[in-house]
Amino acid sequence: MSLLDVRNVDVFYGDAQALWGVSFQVEKGTITSIVGANGAGKTTIMKTISGLLIPKSGTITFEGRDITREEPHKRVEMGIAHVPEGRQLFPRLTVMENLRAAAYTRRAREKFQDTLEEVFNLFPILRERRNQLAGTLSGGEQQMLAIARGLILRPEILMLDEPSLGLAPKLVIMILNLVRKLKEEGYTILLVEQNVYQALKLSDKAYVLETGRIVKSGTGEELLRDEDVKRAYLGL
Repeated sequence: MSLLDVRNVDVFYGDAQALWGVSFQVEKGTITSIVGANGAGKTTIMKTISGLLIPKSGTITFEGRDITREEPHKRVEMGIAHVPEGRQLFPRLTVMENLRAAAYTRRAREKFQDTLEEVFNLFPILRERRNQLAGTLSGGEQQMLAIARGLILRPEILMLDEPSLGLAPKLVIMILNLVRKLKEEGYTILLVEQNVYQALKLSDKAYVLETGRIVKSGTGEELLRDEDVKRAYLGL
């Protein structure tokens, strides 16, 4: 049984359809990527899984439970953590205050100190910057803090929406290497990423989304060798 199973999901913004029969699965302990161009519907998928959007049809199952119409806060309690595009930190709060603010579920509060130590071991720079205002961090440090806020929730699945967005090339590689490290630590990750080459290199399984439809799927390696993917996304 998959940890997350999305089946035949249609999503609308008003009268405009954004997702068309989207189906994919995420297996526990893997990195699964959804790649595609701007406007393909990648963020819409993330918002639908986290409960910010409700599909018109189709089902979303998490750990065998139908959560298609579950409220967002209940999905977080179940272990679904969504790190949104654009980081969305509290810029006038310190690193520590941002992390404490993230621990709003019971499971997060009960294990906060243990999780905090794990987060600081993963991101040593955040330990150094713990009393610094989030808005004064570098772009890469802010992205680390955004991911750390997701980890504070002790998630069963960590959903990362465009973690490399707006970062310099060296920082892109650094952040995506951190994603690989998270998998090695035992996390399950659903990654939405415009940097198709790097995302596919990381992924156990990947799906290509075009104008709201899944058009290809396979292992990361398979899609890196796919001629259509190479032409459309890799400039080869």
